[in-house]
Amino acid sequence: MRYLVTGGAGFIGSHLCESLLQAQHQVLVLDDFSTGRQQNIAHLEGRKDFELICADVTDLDVARDCVRGVDRVFHLASAVGVELIIREPIRTIETMVDGAAAVFDAAARYRKPVLFTSTSEVYGKSPKVPFRETDDLVIGSPTYRRWSYATAKALDEFLALAHWHHARLPVVIARLFNTVGPRQSGQYGMVIPRFVRQALLGRPITVYGDGSQTRCFCDVRDVVSALMRLLDTPAAHGEIFNVGSDREITIGELAALVRSMTRSRSEIVHVSYQEAYGAGFEDMERRVPDLTKVRRWIGYEPRFTLEQTLEDVVAFVQGQLEAEAR
Repeated sequence: MRYLVTGGAGFIGSHLCESLLQAQHQVLVLDDFSTGRQQNIAHLEGRKDFELICADVTDLDVARDCVRGVDRVFHLASAVGVELIIREPIRTIETMVDGAAAVFDAAARYRKPVLFTSTSEVYGKSPKVPFRETDDLVIGSPTYRRWSYATAKALDEFLALAHWHHARLPVVIARLFNTVGPRQSGQYGMVIPRFVRQALLGRPITVYGDGSQTRCFCDVRDVVSALMRLLDTPAAHGEIFNVGSDREITIGELAALVRSMTRSRSEIVHVSYQEAYGAGFEDMERRVPDLTKVRRWIGYEPRFTLEQTLEDVVAFVQGQLEAEAR
């Protein structure tokens, strides 16, 4: 088949493109490189089964042209990272809402199955852990810019399901929980590449807050495999699935693990949320998925441990640092 991957030059998108090509499919990438990077897909360019269009996903004409010529769509294009959300809230909202609207409109017009990647952020401040797909979403006040990302993604989910209920657009929603692996950038606040880079450089490993907040990190290879299987499952159309790992770890424990695995002498220091993000920042204390549904529907089970993923990230960041030093 021929697949469109919006945001295909991004961290997750580039790994998805690789897996699709390995499965003997053709891939069309639509990316404006606002957060994606050319080096993520440089090794794919020049292949006959790979095509890249550098354009904005919010352009309806571009979206329609791309969707019309493929069999299925993965819509990953999005603003990413807490720091970008805080710094550029207008761009965050417009990219996610207008981009999803353009892709869903085109997919509905040409009857193309589409998988939309949402986020665990939509659960907001819900105290009910682990998070289940049918749980209420408890998003914070609009006076805190941090919640614009969750709100925009939630609106995209509503729009996707509106297309499903109105015209039976074959759409699947995947809520991703802290996907990690090689090529992920720490530029926009992603914690693992930031910790690893700090540790390898011998700089202080900066933990925001008191470090007691917990996350569940999942290897990008497990996530990509789940996304492909979900889009290949017709019964999943019109459904929402949590995708990630349910192994919970505090950010303080993560910092210590990174320091140990890199054999670093870096000091672990705590930075207040106000210092990191400005006044009024709110964080989610726990972010743990209930994976019952995705396990039941596609037999999903994470294959890679956090330690295995960290080994890959450490090797990748070491390669980056060596290249920068040359």
